[in-house]
Amino acid sequence: MKKRKGFLFSFIFSLQLVFLACASFLNLSADNNVLENPPEIKDRLSEIPADAVKVSPETDLQPPLLISSEFENPVPLSEGVNTAGAEDSPFILPDGKTLYFFFTPDVKVPVEQQVSDGVTGIYVSHLTNDSWGIAERVMLQDPGKLAGDGCEFVQNNFMWFCSAREGYTGMHWFTAEYANGLWTNWELADFDPDYEVGEFHISSDGTELYFASERQGGVGGLDIWVLNNVNGKWQDPINLSVVNTNDFEGWPALNPQGDELWFSRNFGIWRSKKVAGEWQEPELIISPLAGEPTVDEAGNLYFVHHYYKDNEMIEADIYVAYRK
Repeated sequence: MKKRKGFLFSFIFSLQLVFLACASFLNLSADNNVLENPPEIKDRLSEIPADAVKVSPETDLQPPLLISSEFENPVPLSEGVNTAGAEDSPFILPDGKTLYFFFTPDVKVPVEQQVSDGVTGIYVSHLTNDSWGIAERVMLQDPGKLAGDGCEFVQNNFMWFCSAREGYTGMHWFTAEYANGLWTNWELADFDPDYEVGEFHISSDGTELYFASERQGGVGGLDIWVLNNVNGKWQDPINLSVVNTNDFEGWPALNPQGDELWFSRNFGIWRSKKVAGEWQEPELIISPLAGEPTVDEAGNLYFVHHYYKDNEMIEADIYVAYRK
């Protein structure tokens, strides 16, 4: 069991590890950031190994199981989103019609090669007539420059994303602005380094920011914290002790109404409800091998499901559990 847990733990943190490795790989100065052979923008399907076999619910050895009676059984999204590669880190807009996610074609490829394969990065798909369209790459770097982008959070016309990129040392938070059909004007948007802000979600009214961090003063190895915005300034982090344990809690997401806090723990998806202004003890909603929840205004739950075989992660898909 410990061996299996170790494999799963490593995958749950795969996105962070990708970017940490990229941070080392891309430790370049701003004066030396043009590649002799910049990666071309390619169809992401072209980089999926020819021998990759798409896992389906029928062949899934450990399908995600619904614990709650509030939802329909989870199902994978259509092929416009899911492939035989790895789809991860989903983020659904409130109207449920636009989905952002992270993609890499082959999880066995070393991260320093993923960053230059021309397809690994953030993608977006749009729902039309109940069908998800072919996902398109979200470009957040100048042509000819490398970047490892992920951890996307979108609110109105702004995107926050983490990135290890040329011209910077280590990992940083950036923002981009959506205008005329493109994401542009990306710029550095780091938080106070003492906060150690990991993947986060900002409330709809902009007054709270929930994030995951291993910073000191927590309950377990990875905890959920909250920042309050007072007069345009983020205050010191507060540990959300009601949801934290000795296990790893991370990847927080609020519903648009702000009265449900979703997060990942112990290879499952949990939810805490806010009652009379206070977060309650969380409950398990879906398990196993499910994480990174994101919820639309109708209450539909999107998440990533990881496929394992012989204790080895082989791919990942985005799933949805529709609210009844």
